[in-house]
Amino acid sequence: MSFAVIHAQEDVIKQRSFLNESFKPQIDSLKKLYTSQGFTLLREASMAMESEYEMPVIMPLTQGGNYQFVFIGEPDSKLYEVRMFDWNEKQVIYKKNMWGDVDGNIITFNYTSQFSEYHMLKPVQVNKNKKKTLSGYVMMFRRAN
Repeated sequence: MSFAVIHAQEDVIKQRSFLNESFKPQIDSLKKLYTSQGFTLLREASMAMESEYEMPVIMPLTQGGNYQFVFIGEPDSKLYEVRMFDWNEKQVIYKKNMWGDVDGNIITFNYTSQFSEYHMLKPVQVNKNKKKTLSGYVMMFRRAN
């Protein structure tokens, strides 16, 4: 099952997959890391993104569930941000990385859901080379009980 990724362009909403092959080693390494820590990969998706525009990702979370989220952006972007909102549109997570940070183009965070409801993840990246179309990758893991 994949994330519901929405892309709005000219009044058309559609999902677009776009994988930067250079992400593959990072993806594989993170899958191995979180699996070894007792997490199960629930969902993953590659997506086409536009520099400076958020890409909403909607996902159902279960009350008390311990989740690990991962966003991977283009290595040559200068800014990476992820915000997560609950069903009431309250921001529950905010993470920001800059180009050159230790974590670089990867934002990860742990979250325990207070309610069984949909949440919205909003990753954004700003490319320093003025590239318009960027690729992003998101993963959602849940700790096995």
